[in-house]
Amino acid sequence: MKRARRASSQTPPHSDAPVDAGGDVLLLQRLRAHMGILGLPDEEEPLSAHLAWATTAKPSPLVLLERVLGEAAGRLRERRIERRITQSGLRMRKTLEGFEWGFQPKLDRALVEDLATLRFVENGEDVILTGKPGTGKSHILSALAMRACHRQFHVRYVRCVDMIDTLHAALADRTFDRRLAAWSRPQLLVIDDVGLGQIRKHDDEPTAAHILFNLLDRRHEDGLSTAITSNIALSAWGSYLGDATLTAAILDRLTMNAIRLNIDGPSYRQHVGRQRTSKYATAQEQIIPD
Repeated sequence: MKRARRASSQTPPHSDAPVDAGGDVLLLQRLRAHMGILGLPDEEEPLSAHLAWATTAKPSPLVLLERVLGEAAGRLRERRIERRITQSGLRMRKTLEGFEWGFQPKLDRALVEDLATLRFVENGEDVILTGKPGTGKSHILSALAMRACHRQFHVRYVRCVDMIDTLHAALADRTFDRRLAAWSRPQLLVIDDVGLGQIRKHDDEPTAAHILFNLLDRRHEDGLSTAITSNIALSAWGSYLGDATLTAAILDRLTMNAIRLNIDGPSYRQHVGRQRTSKYATAQEQIIPD
């Protein structure tokens, strides 16, 4: 005959059985284990603080549960946002709140603030910002990319010359298709500084225009947003990218549904540089005796 199994003396993780004097500790351990399984890891202090608050405030079970899970979900969301920012490749964490609007009085602020709603990303529209270096183009697009990360969109940032060099290198190690696909997937792709930096010429290899056309054509077909800053006029892209015909095709796709913004103003960097020089000169005059 088979022996009858002994009843387990251990309380299962989901048991509602009464607990002894040390039961609070066991329940707390089980609660943390449950949160870990749900992907809501909890630090020691927050949960203890909630329990201390509940002891004093004596909330309903539903209020306590919402408080605990709400805070845990908030921390999880912040971690996800931070991961998206890190993976985006953004070099600067800019905000529109930190933009010097008064320095660019000709800038269409209402249009920039409308872009900040990110409707253009939801609608699969493109954005083209043109203007001289130092006028705030990169600041604006970096700020929009930061907002998109906070909305948990998939975002990638790259300087144009760096992206072209990376994809050219991918031709050599036969990873071009995989890397092109990776650049094609983000919901928002920010290509910064077209016209800034020299694009290397590669003999017997596709031009920069050919590479950029392949990328933007894929994104155009998939209805994904691309935001670009350019330090040169769009009419000069053909010479910069190395193929006037393909560049015309690129611009045809971009301008079809692009929101265009030109910043006609002075360089903020030069302004800051002049201020620094002036302060230094003033300080030196005060140090040097007559």
